[in-house]
Amino acid sequence: MKKQLSLLLLLCCALLQGQQWESSFEHAQTKAAAENKKVLLVFSGSDWCIPCIRLEEKVWKSQEFINYAASSLYLYRADFPKRKKNQLPADKKAENETLAALYNKKGYFPWVVVFSANGKTIGAFAYEDKAVSAYLKAIESFELKRVFSISCFSW
Repeated sequence: MKKQLSLLLLLCCALLQGQQWESSFEHAQTKAAAENKKVLLVFSGSDWCIPCIRLEEKVWKSQEFINYAASSLYLYRADFPKRKKNQLPADKKAENETLAALYNKKGYFPWVVVFSANGKTIGAFAYEDKAVSAYLKAIESFELKRVFSISCFSW
């Protein structure tokens, strides 16, 4: 009984930690297509980019975003850390560089690209100091308009 209770507690803690970031962009796209959800591709410099860190803390880790993402999104982070201790495996680094060549040619950090369930790019934005609800509204508006934006939000 104690083992079952401990396992249940661990599971609850894991669920409360936040949303699940997919291990590959292709996996995120496959799951999104199967469940008719959008994909959020985040270009980040997790250990050097101050706006990336702010976006992580303020938006991605917020309960409001976590709840929304659970029902509407699959998430993939294309991270580009600079510190040696944070370097990614070669295959992950190659995948992220390929994605950057396709979807972040200007090298903006952070840069967020939103894809429809069928894999089409429907919007993109950079970090701005806005409420989480503004980000969610923008993500939803991309779905409705089916328009690609190459600039930041127009609030």
